[in-house]
Amino acid sequence: MIEVRNLIKYYGSKIALNDLSFDVHKGEILGFLGPNGAGKSTTMKIITGFLSSTEGNVTVDGLDVFNDSLEVRKLIGYLPEHPPLYLDMTVKDYLYFAARIKGVSRKHIKEAVDTNVEKCNLQKYYNAYCKSLSKGYRQRVGIAQAIVHDPSILILDEPTIGLDPIQIVEIRNLIKSFGGEHTVILSTHILPEVEMTCERVIIINDGRVVAEDLTSNLKSDTDKSRIVLVEYDGQSSNIYSMIEKIKNVEHVEKETADSGKSLLKVTTKSGCDMRPEIAKSIISENLELLEMKYFTKSLEQIFVNITMN
Repeated sequence: MIEVRNLIKYYGSKIALNDLSFDVHKGEILGFLGPNGAGKSTTMKIITGFLSSTEGNVTVDGLDVFNDSLEVRKLIGYLPEHPPLYLDMTVKDYLYFAARIKGVSRKHIKEAVDTNVEKCNLQKYYNAYCKSLSKGYRQRVGIAQAIVHDPSILILDEPTIGLDPIQIVEIRNLIKSFGGEHTVILSTHILPEVEMTCERVIIINDGRVVAEDLTSNLKSDTDKSRIVLVEYDGQSSNIYSMIEKIKNVEHVEKETADSGKSLLKVTTKSGCDMRPEIAKSIISENLELLEMKYFTKSLEQIFVNITMN
């Protein structure tokens, strides 16, 4: 759906994008991550036709972003980091205006606006002035204008910023509902949002792609070892050394679980499932095995490791 090839962008003598290439597949929800200054916003502005590149090219549904800019813009709904609201307009007037400039036919404008007002839960603010809205509701109006013309591609820059927890859940569910029929690029600093919303992740740093994969694969591929958390009840002076001697076990730490029971953090070699052997050791010492599970790194930990190294 979207092909980004060898993008280079200079701001004066400073390079913002350095030979950046990636694809976005039709119908997927892609998490686009990177630290401040990594080039995320620059990339999104180039894809949407708001900015030109120094070198490289971008195609959207087979159309060249630079040569077919107007046609590409019809396919895209874009929410920049700061919603482009006219504060002296009411929500209704602003969305009618947005629908008209995005090419929605006059006979379908009311339906398009009403549908997206409901999707974004803006009914009670329909006749309110944009300047009177809280930051969270301004964000909702920004999302509504991005989707009012039913675009096949949505590019959302920090769509949940400023929202309260309930609003975040609602917007997250809304974004997830776009998957399949719409292609979505979601840029955010709220990494749990990516884990709960996105199917695939691209991480960029210094204008380059440094990681790209399904979220689940990204987590497993970055782990050179695996940690098994073992919670048990009972006393044994031997269990620590017994588990430490098991083949492919690299390290054992003993802690106290939140429940007050004993907890072992067992580090094993990646790809080795040592849970059966660990369970046998627990049982052989007449201890009560309460829980055994893998500890998985959060996307936040992976993000820090990748971008800081």
